[in-house]
Amino acid sequence: MALMDFIKKQFIDIIQWTETGDGTLAWRFPMAEMEIQNGASLTVRESQVAVFVNEGQVADVFGPGMYKLTTQTLPVLTYLKNWDKLFESPFKSDVYFFSTRQQVDQKWGTPQPITIRDKDFGAVRLRAFGNYSFRIGDAKRFHTEISGTRDIYTVADLDGQLRGLVLQNISNAIASSGVPFLDLAANQIQFAQALAAQLVPEFAKIGIQLEAITVQNVSLPEELQKILDQKIGMGMVGNDMGKFMQYQTAQAIPKFAEGSGQGSGIAGDAMGLGAGVALGQVLAQNLQQGLNPANAAPAAAAQQQPSVAVINPADVMTTLEKLGELKTKGILTQEEFDAKKAELLKKLV
Repeated sequence: MALMDFIKKQFIDIIQWTETGDGTLAWRFPMAEMEIQNGASLTVRESQVAVFVNEGQVADVFGPGMYKLTTQTLPVLTYLKNWDKLFESPFKSDVYFFSTRQQVDQKWGTPQPITIRDKDFGAVRLRAFGNYSFRIGDAKRFHTEISGTRDIYTVADLDGQLRGLVLQNISNAIASSGVPFLDLAANQIQFAQALAAQLVPEFAKIGIQLEAITVQNVSLPEELQKILDQKIGMGMVGNDMGKFMQYQTAQAIPKFAEGSGQGSGIAGDAMGLGAGVALGQVLAQNLQQGLNPANAAPAAAAQQQPSVAVINPADVMTTLEKLGELKTKGILTQEEFDAKKAELLKKLV
């Protein structure tokens, strides 16, 4: 009885793979020195593919299902081994199972800023990151190009290769999309679509099928980020330049006020007042045009007409500084100085 048990163990009559965890892409069925019994049962579960390899050459490929291994179900292997159609002896062959399940939430990102070329801004350095999902789409190609004769091949083994492909193709994706870089950066879905279009054929070269890719964040240089923010602001006002200028003017007033507050003495007061008056007039004109577009053209024409001479704020500031020196030396009284100061400042209005 012991001799018969020993003989039975030399032949394999059931070939199958039950995955014990996540992350395995390819698994080699343990053959040792055993042979496959003619008529043995092959079970390929959903989300699996089985590949028979004869002396390093890929033979038959099986999708999900149950198979009885004979010369009829192994036509390629039968041809490679020159078997007769009535061949019924045990045989040797390497059998590899591949998982075709989606491998989700795979991370990608730029560890260092990468340089891309844009038709509007030339060379641009950016950081970006996101995630993607993939599956084995061509088990035969994946075996010959990637996994080879290894007993097991995992997602972690492939991770560096796929990340490298993503980073390598970011610049090409932006260039081939024909969409300005700032538009892609502002629309991450469009950015992801352009990147996917570039990556699908690259992944296919190694038997991988890209299922989805997302761009979760794009970090731009500070200068480009400011331009992007302005572009977004234009979009919020419907690309109306008049309204956008109103917004810009209103944003600038606090900055001028802050700058004037840092000034000293009369010069700072005069500069602050002059800037405030000028900005107030610009803001009033912009608001007037925005609220009543019909009057915009006459107002613009009126501004082009010759006007009375305008006092230069810098000259007023210089005069006030000299008057201040005279007051300090006691030549002018405080009342005289205040009266002259009020007169000069009225000319700025």
